[in-house]
Amino acid sequence: MYAITGITGQVGGATARALLAAGQSVRAIVRSAEKGRAWAALGCEVFIAEASDVPALAKAFTGVRGVFFMTPPNFDPEPGFPGVRQVVEAAMAAVEAARPGRLVYLSTVGAQATEPNLLSNATMAEASLRRLAIPTVFLRAAWFMENATWDVAAAKTGTVPSFLQPLDHPIPMVATSDIGQTAADLLRDSWTGNRIVELEGPVRYSANDIAVGFADALGHPVRMQPVPRETWEPLFRSQGAQYPMPRIRMLDGFNEGWIDFEGGAAEHRTGPTSLDTVLRDLVAKAWEN
Repeated sequence: MYAITGITGQVGGATARALLAAGQSVRAIVRSAEKGRAWAALGCEVFIAEASDVPALAKAFTGVRGVFFMTPPNFDPEPGFPGVRQVVEAAMAAVEAARPGRLVYLSTVGAQATEPNLLSNATMAEASLRRLAIPTVFLRAAWFMENATWDVAAAKTGTVPSFLQPLDHPIPMVATSDIGQTAADLLRDSWTGNRIVELEGPVRYSANDIAVGFADALGHPVRMQPVPRETWEPLFRSQGAQYPMPRIRMLDGFNEGWIDFEGGAAEHRTGPTSLDTVLRDLVAKAWEN
């Protein structure tokens, strides 16, 4: 039995589906019975627990061979990431009480970066989770290819605003299905202590590659239009952000190259799914809707 947090999201869901496909039992940790119905229909045990509810999480983590743990995404966090701190502390307390066999934490490329940015929440989480007494993996995944979901509507018009710049600068990207498969494989693995596993797709991709993929999927030309750096803060604030600088610095990190994999003693893996495959799927789903 494996307990999965974030199962209603892309990566948690992909992890659960990969385990189920391998004939493994899955415990879905959700915030409400309604959110768990679809997973119950697939044969999962459903446990209801808020991310900060230590007793409920401890119950959900008890008797399992491994836990897949991720923190809820937040693109506008308060300074110091208090929300992430609360979730990580609750998970650690639950793990100490339940003592599952192992834990896989969804971290991120650039978790080792010293420059403060949006991904520093993973830096902080890793530092805390290293203290756990159970075997722990930090799965540092690249930029999600599925981030292009937000660009499908613009791609249909032929022009996509891009924060990834220069447009021909490649960065590590990975499909969420490959993250889920890797997480499922790690949960069934055995090790001692802490491990870092880096994961990216078969090659690195640029904003221009996203345009080419959309053009192929849509059947008409698509070009990327750089969003001027000086407009980012007022733009994000106009969209409701109160603390836009961490997100801005994250984008700077990818564009300037200081957000990348650590290398060294970290294990590096490559997922098989191409960007073109993901973009075709995103366009197909958009047409269905």
